[in-house]
Amino acid sequence: MTEIADAQTSAAASPDPSQSASIVGDLRLHEFKSRIFGNKRFLRVWLPPGYDSPANKTVRYPALYLNDGQNLFEGATSFTGVEWQVDETVDRLIREKKIPPMIIVGIDNAQKERAKEYLPYVDDSYMPPVRKVMGKRYPDFLLKEVIPYIKRRYRTLSGPENTSLGGSSYGGLISLYTVVAQPGVFGRLLVESPSLYVKNQQILKESRKMKKWPARIYLAVGTRETNSDEWNALATNDVKSLEAILRKAGLGDDRLKVVIEDGAPHHESSWARRFPDALAFLFGR
Repeated sequence: MTEIADAQTSAAASPDPSQSASIVGDLRLHEFKSRIFGNKRFLRVWLPPGYDSPANKTVRYPALYLNDGQNLFEGATSFTGVEWQVDETVDRLIREKKIPPMIIVGIDNAQKERAKEYLPYVDDSYMPPVRKVMGKRYPDFLLKEVIPYIKRRYRTLSGPENTSLGGSSYGGLISLYTVVAQPGVFGRLLVESPSLYVKNQQILKESRKMKKWPARIYLAVGTRETNSDEWNALATNDVKSLEAILRKAGLGDDRLKVVIEDGAPHHESSWARRFPDALAFLFGR
């Protein structure tokens, strides 16, 4: 199987998002060099309303780290030309007091190396197969490089209750893998249309051993992720299997929300549509 719409490698980076009419609020771009992966990418940092106000100069904020940063804020940089509308959604929910003010960090993927970085296991179903994978380095990339970089430059709060992670597709898989590999770091997890099938559902096997899950998890998938009825059934059944694992681990409705959206495809439009609901569940007071 070609990993669903996951060749998300061709989007160009906007040189100055502050000049884009589509951006709501304060979005800042940082060119970031990773020693772990030996490459460069952009980090897209969205700041909540009033961040630079003198009245807030000592205020610190929780941070949500999201993979595939190119697809979050601007259609012009998104692989499909459709964005998650993260800036519009977070700004609105903060102003409506449905979620607390927070910093969003969009971590750009490595374009041609995206699949290798997001895969902790070999994916023989991808066309062509992805065998030289580097995903097991991704937790260290986040914990030793990205998060410290953000903490040095922005007023973020510490602790799992203030540190969250999310992504879609391969980005959802690596988000789930990261919380399993590094339990207790991320207090909230957003997993959209995750590629749980990789290496015979290896992530599900590892999840069964997990003892310390995030305080809240939002897990979602559509019933028309692909054009194949067989793969659509597999995607939804894998999500149901993960839900069963999480329920067995003691996560009730106050900690876990699972959405199986009828007819929804594997696309940024689906993830954008579900994003307000995800934020409200993960961060609602």
